[in-house]
Amino acid sequence: MVGEQDALRQQDGRPDPPLRPSPHYDLYHRSIFKAGSYGSLPPFSTEYQIVPRMLVPTLTRDISTTLFRHHIAVSICFAPIGVNGIYHPDGELIVAKVAGEPGLQYCLSTASSRAVEDVAAVNGAWEIGRRADSTRSIMTVDTDHLAWRHGDMAEANYAFYYGIGNEMGWSGSVFRKYLEGKGIDPETDPQSAGRPWIDTVWHGKAHSWADLPRVIRLWKDISEMQSARDAILAKEHWCDGIVVSNHARWQVHGAVGSLEVLPEIVDAVGGIYRTGADVFKALALGARAVLVGRLWIFDLSIQGEHGVGHFDMLMDVAGYWCLGEVDRAALRVRGLPML
Repeated sequence: MVGEQDALRQQDGRPDPPLRPSPHYDLYHRSIFKAGSYGSLPPFSTEYQIVPRMLVPTLTRDISTTLFRHHIAVSICFAPIGVNGIYHPDGELIVAKVAGEPGLQYCLSTASSRAVEDVAAVNGAWEIGRRADSTRSIMTVDTDHLAWRHGDMAEANYAFYYGIGNEMGWSGSVFRKYLEGKGIDPETDPQSAGRPWIDTVWHGKAHSWADLPRVIRLWKDISEMQSARDAILAKEHWCDGIVVSNHARWQVHGAVGSLEVLPEIVDAVGGIYRTGADVFKALALGARAVLVGRLWIFDLSIQGEHGVGHFDMLMDVAGYWCLGEVDRAALRVRGLPML
């Protein structure tokens, strides 16, 4: 089956990695159903075309924005991606460091392969995240259990059972005490420690809107929204913000692309991206900021600040000096009148 996945990778035009640091290396090279299905995301983005403006003084550009009443220097953020330890032994520590240098906002995944206290960034478990000086907490609502992922099962690609991506729980005093009661040492027996943590995080019990009021004090934002009706409900439940995302199509096979539903969600509640142009288009359609995901995991965000440079340069050559001018008039849909 490994050979079959390699063949699919080559068929999709992706280079074969020269060395795989772990058997789980292929995790972020595919989506839910088959290798390469993530490649179906960008084409819709190409339907939106940027309308350049000329003779605009863009020597000084402003790519800052206001998010949750906080001014941030750059409108590009790091999306939460877990188990970074698959790609580098230092995992999330490298990403958090690189994100901090150009002033990017970084969101730490619950499936972190390093302890939240070490990363000292955004979100962990509720109380832990608050103690670690995170400024926001984002509740992912589509992953009470993991979806049926053919490629992962074919390659036994389930890092958590191998002790990768469980450090969020292992660093917490409550879960450590639970493990001690079971006679499990996560350092010497990561597989035995991984199983109860999996049952804690992916518990298989679907959340409901009725659950939200009791956690909204800490979980101010909701991730993985793709419905305008859900966005309205989130606003009615006093959520500060929502993340429009399909979880890289890891959970719902055949889910609609985020850029396709973004305009209707923005229209309902007020205001997949891999390049500066994608970020520009999302902001033009009404997003306040854009979380860039899979792109940075491929090289663990080494020189990740150049992604910001691409967006900044695009604003320059396209004739937009600040984000206030990047709205729907800056785009047109291929073959249709301007938005």
